[in-house]
This record gives sequence, structure tokens and C-alpha cells, in this order.
Amino acid sequence: MADIRTLDLNLLKTFDALMDERSVTRAAARLALTQPAVSGMLVRLREAFGDPLFVRSSRGVLPTARAEALAPTVRQVLLEVAAMLQPLSFDPATAELTLTVAATDYALRAVVLPWLTALRAQAPGVRVAVQPIDDARLADQLERGEVDLALTTPQAAPPSVHARPLFDERYVCVARAGHPAMAAGALTLDAFCALDQALVSYGGAPFEGATDRALAERGLQRRVVVSVGSFLMLPELLRRTDLIAVAPVRLLAGEGGLTTAEPPLAVPGFTKLAVWHERRHRDAGQRWAREVLFGVCQPAG
Repeated sequence: MADIRTLDLNLLKTFDALMDERSVTRAAARLALTQPAVSGMLVRLREAFGDPLFVRSSRGVLPTARAEALAPTVRQVLLEVAAMLQPLSFDPATAELTLTVAATDYALRAVVLPWLTALRAQAPGVRVAVQPIDDARLADQLERGEVDLALTTPQAAPPSVHARPLFDERYVCVARAGHPAMAAGALTLDAFCALDQALVSYGGAPFEGATDRALAERGLQRRVVVSVGSFLMLPELLRRTDLIAVAPVRLLAGEGGLTTAEPPLAVPGFTKLAVWHERRHRDAGQRWAREVLFGVCQPAG
């Protein structure tokens, strides 16, 4: 086994890339190296640790038991070295930083929009790439550094990540300004169920949501006649029709031409979380950007 004085840090980076990619070719692309160079580093890794570490398979390479045992320690060493090289302070006025954020369309309107407004005012050199959230891939994306920050819920948050609640969201009834049912005063449960309604469904049952489940507990149904796959078009749909909807109150902030009322039954809300991986936890720039995010997520009225 090699002495620590002869162990090249680049070997650990290669080991980490091979653990993630399970392919010499993909690891080489990730490290911006040639495939022979990565193969040569794998030879040196095997000599250093006295183990094959990775064995060939039909789909690339697979880690040995020794490699699986080493992986968490190697990742932690690399994270600590990266943190050590970070500047002790972060000047938002002059810094250049790129963030990749995963979010639903609801979070785009309720969270990302006010956050970007604050970032642009304080840190013009910060770039933000926002992409749709993919719950099935989120844990892997965070671990690999493909996503720096995700806006999700406790139920969908991956295990073993850093997380901070941003706010608890509640639902209200919403319709166009002057809608006769809303103008008449408090909606009765019977009147509510008789109205033509719209809801947002990301998948599954297209005409059923949290409100319908709450109604079903009472043996009741409402008239859902429109189901859309995005929160972003819902306000305009309601402004142009006599439909009503039960929607998150933060979605409606700043939207004109609409009126809201409390639902005639209790509809469970949800908690919005920010989550990030340990590999981004100590980065001064990302820590600053998260603090800006926490600051703009104040309770809605």
C-alpha cells in the first residue's frame, strides 16, 4: 500500500468519478481527461489500495466491496478539501457564481420569482439555471452536483440531505373578481360543490386533489370540469371564466382581477422545503444565496 505522501489527490477525484459514473469513458468525460489517462489512474489506485476496486461488467465497471467501503470517506475528504479552498468571505456585488435549482412550476411563481428578484438586486454576477424537479432522480442529482438546491416537500425530500422549511402553505378559494358566488358572501359547502371548478394535477387522477379527498371523507363530491398540468395558467383561466378553484395562497400574490375566500371545509396545506447536499453545504457563495432565499420566504398574508 502506498504512503500518504505519494497519494495524488487526483487519484481520489478519479475514484469518486468512477463510483458515480460506473464507466471509465463517462468518468473521463466528467474529469476532462482521456480514457487512457483514467485507466492509468485506476491502475495506480489499485496499487495504492491493494484491491481491484472496480471490475468490468457488461455496462461498464462495478465497485468491489473495498471500493464501496472507501467511497464515503473519499467523498468526505474531497468535500473538505473543496471547502478549504473556498474563500472565507463572499462579496455578492463582485462575485460570479452559477446555481442550478430544481423546482415545480408552483415554486417558480411562489419562491423562485421573489428570490431571483432579490439576487439580481444584490449579486448581478450570479447566474441561476432553473429546471423541472424530478423526484425520482433528485437524490442522485444532488449527490452528483447536477442540482445545487431543490424546492420540494417533506414527503418528496431525499434522505440524508440538508433541509430547511421555507413556509407552510394554505389553500383558499379563488375566482374572478365579481364572481356571483364569491360576491354573495361565505360559500356554503353545498354551493361550493355545485360550482364548476378547475384544479391542477401533475399526474395520477386528473380530476382529484387534496380538496376532493377532504370532501370524500364527508361523502361529498365537487364538480371539477377542467384539470390543467400547471399552476402558471390557473390565474388567467379563472380570470377568463366563471370557474373557481382551490389554490395555494402564495400562488396568487400580486395577481389582479381575482378574489379569494376561505374554503367551506378544511383542506390540508403543505410545507415547502429547500434541500441541498453536503457537497454544497459549506460553499460560501451558495450559503449566501440560500440565506437570501430564506429571507424572501416570509409568511404570506
